[in-house]
Amino acid sequence: MTRLFLSLSLSLCGIVSAALPGLAVEMKDLPPSVSVTGEGHAFAKPDQAQISMGVVSDAKTAAVALKNNTDKMNSLMSTLKSKGIAEKDILTSNFSVNPQYRYDNINGQQRPSIVGYQVSNEVHVKIRNLPTLGDILDAVITAGANNVNGISFSLAEPDSVLDQARQKAMADAKRKAELYAGAAGVKVGRVLYITESSGTIQPPRPMMMMAARAEMAQSVPISAGEQESTAAITVVYAIE
Repeated sequence: MTRLFLSLSLSLCGIVSAALPGLAVEMKDLPPSVSVTGEGHAFAKPDQAQISMGVVSDAKTAAVALKNNTDKMNSLMSTLKSKGIAEKDILTSNFSVNPQYRYDNINGQQRPSIVGYQVSNEVHVKIRNLPTLGDILDAVITAGANNVNGISFSLAEPDSVLDQARQKAMADAKRKAELYAGAAGVKVGRVLYITESSGTIQPPRPMMMMAARAEMAQSVPISAGEQESTAAITVVYAIE
């Protein structure tokens, strides 16, 4: 039994030394202990979404392409606001004007010539009322959006779900400590040390989509899935 206590106490010494560099810990000052790790998982349905949407316009001249793009973007922005999207939740993420080239073979060489211009304007939108997402997608495509991509889902208050995972991690650590202590013929005592190794939130994978024409704007089915939160901790218990 003395050998078991010494081994477990050495484990605690290593943990304390790593957590508090420069602090000298005497083995005789450490009570018999057991160090375990616990892991917990919690799941919740996302309640908000982030999505990029915009308009790509082509024309013979940059001026015409820009005007066409601006008209449709104004319509898109008005539609978003009419659907209850606050201005703070709409962020311009990309704007570009690029010439479009045609390559002709002249005397054995490929010579570029400008045949038009393309204007792209894109906004990143946060949708806080998730049940309205399908209706919003229908509306913006009808309004002229022809570039919709990168839908991702998240929780407005992720800490509450992560806290559930932390509680499960603590319960898992205690279960393991009691298992080891029981096998060794001792009892688990008070907690001496707790450290969180990690606490992460795994969002559902983003869903990519493109809308080429307003005619595609039918009922858009959306599935947000579940979001997983994971917590991992190390706990040192005294043993009696």
